[in-house]
Amino acid sequence: MSIKITISDEERALLNIIASHQNDMVERVQTWSAINSGSHNRAGLDAMRANLRDAFASLGGQIAEPDLAQGTYVTAAGEQTHVEYAPALEITVRPDAPVQIVLTGHYDTVFPADFHFQSATWTDDETLNGPGVADMKGGIIVMIEALKALEQYSAAHKVGYTVLLSPDEEIGSPGSAPRLAELGRRSHVGLTFEPALADGSLAGARKGSGNFALIIKGRAAHAGREHHLGRNAITAMARFAAAVDALNGQREGVTFNMAKIDGGGATNIVPELAVGRFNVRMIETEDLAWITAQIDNLVADVNTEDGISAELTGGFSRPPKPMAPANAQIFDWVKQAGALLGQSIKWSMSGGVCEGNNLWASGCPNVDTLGVRGGDIHSDREYVKVASFTERAQLAALILMKIAGGEFNAATVKEMAMADLASSTAAAQ
Repeated sequence: MSIKITISDEERALLNIIASHQNDMVERVQTWSAINSGSHNRAGLDAMRANLRDAFASLGGQIAEPDLAQGTYVTAAGEQTHVEYAPALEITVRPDAPVQIVLTGHYDTVFPADFHFQSATWTDDETLNGPGVADMKGGIIVMIEALKALEQYSAAHKVGYTVLLSPDEEIGSPGSAPRLAELGRRSHVGLTFEPALADGSLAGARKGSGNFALIIKGRAAHAGREHHLGRNAITAMARFAAAVDALNGQREGVTFNMAKIDGGGATNIVPELAVGRFNVRMIETEDLAWITAQIDNLVADVNTEDGISAELTGGFSRPPKPMAPANAQIFDWVKQAGALLGQSIKWSMSGGVCEGNNLWASGCPNVDTLGVRGGDIHSDREYVKVASFTERAQLAALILMKIAGGEFNAATVKEMAMADLASSTAAAQ
């Protein structure tokens, strides 16, 4: 049952301070947008992290730059190599407080250093177009302003929090996933600042996701003289790709996307290598076992072909995040806070995934689209509605203050989440 809440005089004063920072927030996002921080641009990531460190220093917490877990990557040559990721940025404030909140975001973007889209420009008086303005440098700015307001709140001492800003979210959080899981386990509530839709709608339930690479090896031969001695890895991969695509529609909400195939060379050589990369999405945790069985069967079929061998790499990086009762309760908090601010908050299911999936899997109920209103992310049309800097910063600040003041009971939703996950695990077994 929702508890009727109001905005106190103290809260109103702090929300008004946020409004007075509107121009500063817009100027900051333009500056940050011009720093290319593509997931594979280490120099740009380092430069962006330095700016973030300066911006979060005013909160007065402990700032660290933890190294992330090492990753692996299958090259186009079929070799599995180790990957070193840029450090994360972590800010910890009052870690011994009775209620703990984890706030997450990412400072990488999908745009490489040589891409033509490198700075922000005005589309109209209400809209700024630029790399990362919505996803999610704008969201990080909203997070900062909300936390600055919390730090001035009289009940702030009752909550502690950790901010984790990762450099690898756009590539599936392979390095930061263990840290997200650890923070999720010890936090009562998670707030993630991915962009909302342009109309302000939030993502509710999210699909889960898995990324895989299949390495197929055959035998090279001259395409004219000894074609019969060759074993074509490309055609074996083509059969596998067609079989993967045929799995679509066999289970409600489960999709398979064969995204890329590397291999082959000169037309007079039977290709001995192919590397295929594919993604799987699912709605229910129970879908994972079925998906695994289907993929394993298809790989086994490839391995029965004469002179052909196949090796599967990768796995499920983010399990589904349902609109479970605990997540629904936090969403209700957002709706209540939004109503007090004149914001009508709606939600819809999303096929996309984010750090909110990781937090939920660790037992942390969360809402994951508290960032700015925007759209066309992952393209050179990405935009932010600039009025949403104040709107969303006020919304997040009010949620934080209501948690600190006890009007939103963080301990209860954590208990709900743990009970739901235990039930889901038992059902899956």
